[in-house]
Order: sequence, then structure tokens, then C-alpha cells
Amino acid sequence: MFRKSIGLFISGCILASVWGCQNETVPKPAGQLRLEYPRAEYVHFENDCPFTFDINEDAIISKKGDCDFTISYPKMKATIYLTYKPVKNDIEAHLRDAQTLTYKHTIKADDIVEQPFLNEKSKVYGMFYRVGGNAATNAQFYATDSVRHFVTGSVYFYAKPNFDSIMPASSYVKNDMQVLMETLKWK
Repeated sequence: MFRKSIGLFISGCILASVWGCQNETVPKPAGQLRLEYPRAEYVHFENDCPFTFDINEDAIISKKGDCDFTISYPKMKATIYLTYKPVKNDIEAHLRDAQTLTYKHTIKADDIVEQPFLNEKSKVYGMFYRVGGNAATNAQFYATDSVRHFVTGSVYFYAKPNFDSIMPASSYVKNDMQVLMETLKWK
């Protein structure tokens, strides 16, 4: 009887170890890319152009014409394109061009939200556009004094416009662009 008990015990241990050692396949949880950027610190930018503004101190600004600039974010592969045009009794044409440029993205955009901007003290009036979805740009703006100056800005990423992937970077740059617009002053 003792032998039979030992035989059953050993058989039970072998069976338990065979069935117990099988790894159960468990799906991995969905991972999320976590991108964190430093808190933006702004510095005043001024040169010989008829306007000034504040810019993120981590951005690289380059002059690309009379008063046209690129503001680059190399780590995010993003660039803000800033264009200045003098107003010479053609404000309607400038407004139409700025709006046309924004609404060309409706093919890929999920939505375009217009946010009017008004700074009576500095005489800066404009519109900030937030473009949702997989469009080539996620933010654009124009600003003017309606008499002499007109500035447009748009941000582009040098990556496939997959909104979910670039969302942290696009939010960061969009905030910088909004600060630029809100601090714009004419000379």
C-alpha cells in the first residue's frame, strides 16, 4: 500500500508539473508614447521689421526674406512660417488669401475652429485657426492693424500628418504660436 501511495504521489507531481508549467498567453496592454517637453519660456524678439513678438527661447528663428521668418523646433520636426505683407489698400485680398490657405485643409481636416483675436491697445486684430484631424497643419493665424500691416503664420510638421502621433508636439507648438500672435505689436 505504501508503494502504491508513493507511486500515486509521484505520478500526481509529474502531472501537476506538466500542466502547471504551461505559460498562458496574455495580450500586452496597449502602450502609449509619453512625450514631455520643457516648460516654455518666452523672450522678446525684435529686429528691423515693423513688428515685434515673443518667442519660445528653445525655438530657432531665421529670417527668410524681407520680413518673413521660419521658427524651427528641430526636436519636434516642426516649423512655424511667419509672413509679413504691407497693406496698400488691399486688406480684403490679404484676408481672402489667409482664409483660403486655411480652408484648403478641409479635405483632410476633421474640423476648423476659428478663434477671433482682438487687442485694442496694440491695434492687433486677427483670427487663430485650430485645424483638427490629419491635415498638414494644425494651426494658422493672421493678424493685422487693418491699415498698414498684415502677418500670417502657420505650423507644419515634417512627419506624416497622423494627428494621434504628433498631438503632444502639435499642442506645444500651437501654444507657442498663440503666444506669438497675442504678443504681436506694431512699431
